[in-house]
Amino acid sequence: MTSAPTSGTAPGAADPRRASSPTLPGGTVPDLRAATVSQAPGPGRRPRRLTPRGVALLVVGIVIAAVYLLPFYVAVVNSFKTDQDASLHPLALPVTWTAAAFGALFQNSDFGIWTMNSVIVAVFVTLGRIFFDSLAGYALARLRFRGRQTVFAALVAVMAVPGVVLLIPKFLVINQLGMYDSYSGMIVPLLVDAAGVFIMKNFFESIPVSVEEQAKIDGAGTFRTFWSIVLPMARPAVVTITILSFQASWNELPHFIVSSSSPGLTTLTKGVASLASGALSAGNQFPIKLAAAFVMTIPVAIAFFVFQKRIMNSSDGAVKE
Repeated sequence: MTSAPTSGTAPGAADPRRASSPTLPGGTVPDLRAATVSQAPGPGRRPRRLTPRGVALLVVGIVIAAVYLLPFYVAVVNSFKTDQDASLHPLALPVTWTAAAFGALFQNSDFGIWTMNSVIVAVFVTLGRIFFDSLAGYALARLRFRGRQTVFAALVAVMAVPGVVLLIPKFLVINQLGMYDSYSGMIVPLLVDAAGVFIMKNFFESIPVSVEEQAKIDGAGTFRTFWSIVLPMARPAVVTITILSFQASWNELPHFIVSSSSPGLTTLTKGVASLASGALSAGNQFPIKLAAAFVMTIPVAIAFFVFQKRIMNSSDGAVKE
């Protein structure tokens, strides 16, 4: 004799508790009670309190930020003041905002010529460093040749030498080669830098060798592998080199002092330095000088903010295992 179901439902009838529950693929019924508990909002969390160490680090960070931002603040604020207001109240906001200093800067100086020279030098130096630093970094990272470690050691040694020590040798070499007081003398010595080669070498070593091996199997030569396969994967390092090269060539001053003397080849750094040393005469004229410094920083700031997000990209996923 068959016993009746103890659940109180007829055999074959649908369970009312399961009728309203969604069914997952495979006939599995989810546990709605667990989902309800997990999705229920918990009690409000108390904000985490700062420890004494955290407060100290915050204070130190604020002080460091203030030290770096104060000169920029002074340059921006005083460039919109009158000469008298800037001399009497250099840290205060302008009593009367005026852009007269910018107009006087372009009318009473060769600021346009300085800007053009800086743009020419910065563009060619940046493109040259991207190409030559990448080639040298790839050669040191992948090619096996005699004396490779010696070349790399010499590269690191060059990074440790202060740039001011090389100014007189630079002048002698540039003058001997007949490149003094020309664009070639201003650009060629800056086309390669040791720090850029070092950065590219380290990044190329992080790229899997299997990528290049596959390209060689497909018949690609060394340069084709570098140019079409490896260099596109090194985009984060290339962007870093681009920013550093543009910033370094735009802000370069000692090299331009020893490589040129013609007023027509004056760059922004030399021109602004001449303004700061009193080339305008007739008083301090702080607003004009600081307006020149403010305008000079704009291209570098734009380049950094445009490319900064791409510096953190990586080559993950380039090789499928």
